[in-house]
Amino acid sequence: MKRLISILFVCLAISVSAQKVALKTNVLYDATATINAGIEIGLAPKWSLDVSGNLNAWDMSHGRKWKHWLAQPEARYWFCNSFSGHFLGFHAHGGQYNVGNLDNSIMFLGSDLSKLSDSRYEGWFAGAGVAYGYTWILNKHWNFEMEIGIGYAYTKFDRYPCAWCGEKLDSGDHHYFGPTKAAINLVYVF
Repeated sequence: MKRLISILFVCLAISVSAQKVALKTNVLYDATATINAGIEIGLAPKWSLDVSGNLNAWDMSHGRKWKHWLAQPEARYWFCNSFSGHFLGFHAHGGQYNVGNLDNSIMFLGSDLSKLSDSRYEGWFAGAGVAYGYTWILNKHWNFEMEIGIGYAYTKFDRYPCAWCGEKLDSGDHHYFGPTKAAINLVYVF
């Protein structure tokens, strides 16, 4: 039995080492001081699995709050070979947020973001979508990638009167359909 497990382990190690692996960062999230990282693993000549995570845990000035975490796994189908050229992505997403006191008057695809001016919203979200992207090979180890996706998200939240204080005013939920992914990634391929 030990010999069989050893043989299976060696076969798995050889298989994994033959596949490409990449680490990446989304410079759009970097620009908003959101810590983010992604890993992509080649599964087959035209398929890969990309998993990214984001965290913004910083306190903002003037009593504003924009804290969140997000996880977004994505299966990718490459039109040529994985890690280069055009691809379609099928992603899921989920996370939590604590957002408020953001003065604005934005209405976006049925979502009234101006409500964030006077209240704080704390809740979770989950959903899925599809994306299109393109990856440019810069050299042996570096790639540049752009991606845009649309999809659905369901969110459930509690509303509070201000960013730092108050009792819960009410609870609710919201259905969103629109952009669910935007990325400009700097990618290191091993």
